Amino acid sequence: MAKPPPPTSTSTSTSDPALPTTTATSSAPKPSSRPAPARLLAPLTASARSLLASARRSPVTTLAAAFFLLALVMYGEDARTIAELSIDDYLYPDANLYNVSGLPPLELPPPTCDLSRGRWVFDNVSVPAYREKDCTFLTKQVTCLANGRTDDMWQYWRWQPNDCSLPTFDARRFMEAMRGKRLMFVGDSLNRNQWESLVCLVQPILSKGRKKIVKRGSFKTFYAKEYRATLEFYWAPFLVESNSDNPNFHSIKERIISPERIESHAKNWKDVDYLIFNTYIWWMNNADIKVRRPNSKYWSENDEVPRIEAYGQVFKTWSDWLNDNIDPARTSVFFMTISSPHLSPRNWGNPDGIKCVKETLPYQNYSQPLDLYHDMRLYDLVVNVARSMEKVPVSVIDITKMSDYRKDAHTGLYTFRQGKLLTPKQKEDPEKSADCIHWCLPGVPDVWNQILYTRILSKSSWHSNFRPPPSQSLPVPPQ
Repeated sequence: MAKPPPPTSTSTSTSDPALPTTTATSSAPKPSSRPAPARLLAPLTASARSLLASARRSPVTTLAAAFFLLALVMYGEDARTIAELSIDDYLYPDANLYNVSGLPPLELPPPTCDLSRGRWVFDNVSVPAYREKDCTFLTKQVTCLANGRTDDMWQYWRWQPNDCSLPTFDARRFMEAMRGKRLMFVGDSLNRNQWESLVCLVQPILSKGRKKIVKRGSFKTFYAKEYRATLEFYWAPFLVESNSDNPNFHSIKERIISPERIESHAKNWKDVDYLIFNTYIWWMNNADIKVRRPNSKYWSENDEVPRIEAYGQVFKTWSDWLNDNIDPARTSVFFMTISSPHLSPRNWGNPDGIKCVKETLPYQNYSQPLDLYHDMRLYDLVVNVARSMEKVPVSVIDITKMSDYRKDAHTGLYTFRQGKLLTPKQKEDPEKSADCIHWCLPGVPDVWNQILYTRILSKSSWHSNFRPPPSQSLPVPPQ
């Protein structure tokens, strides 16, 4: 089959974060009675000069100056971002309100439609929603084409539920719903995979110089400055505290959790408008989980607990925290189910295969059950906890079955590991080196976000007129 021609590209270039954001518009700002940026920064400059002058006279002031300089080094990126956002308030207007009311009614699926049951339909017209080369915010871990993958068929499939249709992701509608709000993914690297996808879906409509990513500790934050909105990712692979909580150094042989301790993470989740959680893949290394003893001082003081028991303890802590700290009138909570790893090709009828390597098409025998050996006890536990949440509703977004079919869409051998592209020698050992857990982008996580988009807009107050979409016929997929 001939390679589909790329659609007309949309400019998605971003400015160098080191450059000032005053280059974001070609027109001069209108005169304003507000203080100019230079006058805003003048008191800071004077204070710095005074501090340096005092430091020459007093050892105590010298020490204070040293701490001040250390803080600038540690949090300089944050300080610069805050300064940029403050200056932007004086220089640039917000994005114009998108006239949602003037658009045709948003065609949402009825609440009774099960979006998780359906099939993948080949579509080289409406997908992908963006191009890898156009989204400069993608990390090298997921840029499969740039990393040497020669086929690109995995990008041209859309998800078709059995009994309804998903609305197309409209970035302007979505960002209007996000105006002045915070959305945060919390969990492991698969939630980060989905966060990167969402950033790429929305960034084409944002002005050059008014969008950027800031990394700080466990946070990665995408600023959509025109909308005064943030799309955030927070690293917490077990949701509760663990010895693997450092987002940069978590390749630990023995992972240990503290299932009753969540506050050091959860304090960062308050005042967020949309919380999207996940946790699964890090639980699958061992049948038993090392659990730190209550009131112990050291991680070495732990016991091994069956996986399902430890998982239940964590979700008891998590659900209690939500009930005690979340205002459901302010915050919507979602949970993403299992993202499917593809490690055993015998399961999908390829006994001579090696993990997901050389897979180029989805599994398409929809009448034949596909068992990828997920621990469905964890899946069921999450669903039951969500059903039991009365004070703070939790919407479970079931991505498991649809992801099961996509053996073709992982990063495989076309990825980075420990900051480096896989070497030819590493590629010679795909059993050890192939990443059949994370997903190429654009790809499967875009569909997860399409469902999230549908759920969020269903909750939005500015959506009113509902009209069910027409059913779509299913074209024959390529062989």
